[in-house]
Amino acid sequence: MDLIPTTTTTDVSSRTPTVAVLPIGSYEQHGSFLPLATDTIVAAAIAASIAEKYNVLSLPPITISCSHEHSAWPGTVSISHQTLSAMIDDIRSSLARSGVTRLALVNGHGGNYVLSNIVQTANAAEPDSMTLFPTRTDWETARDAAQLETDGHHDMHAGELEVSVLLHVCPDAVGEDFVAGDHGADDRPMLLVHGMGAYTNTGVIGRPSAGTADKGRALLASLSAAFAVHLSALSGGQRSG
Repeated sequence: MDLIPTTTTTDVSSRTPTVAVLPIGSYEQHGSFLPLATDTIVAAAIAASIAEKYNVLSLPPITISCSHEHSAWPGTVSISHQTLSAMIDDIRSSLARSGVTRLALVNGHGGNYVLSNIVQTANAAEPDSMTLFPTRTDWETARDAAQLETDGHHDMHAGELEVSVLLHVCPDAVGEDFVAGDHGADDRPMLLVHGMGAYTNTGVIGRPSAGTADKGRALLASLSAAFAVHLSALSGGQRSG
């Protein structure tokens, strides 16, 4: 699986995709056993699995985003939500000039809250033009399909899901100490006020020890299948009411 697209201009010309897929990751701490680029790797892996299944234009990832809640740990780098929004707006405008008028944002970082508003605003101005993937339902379905032992609340960061995806797509990036990295912090009401440092010393909230490559493979398979609904919605389908 190529995490960075190797598509040529001739490929795009012959396939004429009308939907682009933009992975959005982050550069933030993921404990001692996962790389700072974990969220980017996850988003890029999801985007790659989508590109293998559908005729879309796969874009290279945005690798730094809104990781302010992780600033207590060395190596974390953030941009403002205004900058992230401006980047997506510029990318969208550039795509439109080349005839690609629909955009799917593939988000690998839970702290990118602004993406929901970006999609909401885009569709108010131009209906059925942008989607945010995966949704909470998409993630829950994928967790069930992969038979993960945890849910999204308990396994918030550097846990079973992220370890599983990286064990599948780039196992050499996962440190051996993930098997002893579990940390629970289910009650974290002031996360946006105090940041992750108030709830974990290691940077982990979840059960990385439960991660396996097979689970990572199943997660990506489920998510790529779930994208069909989003693709239909960008074509004006899946309306109700």
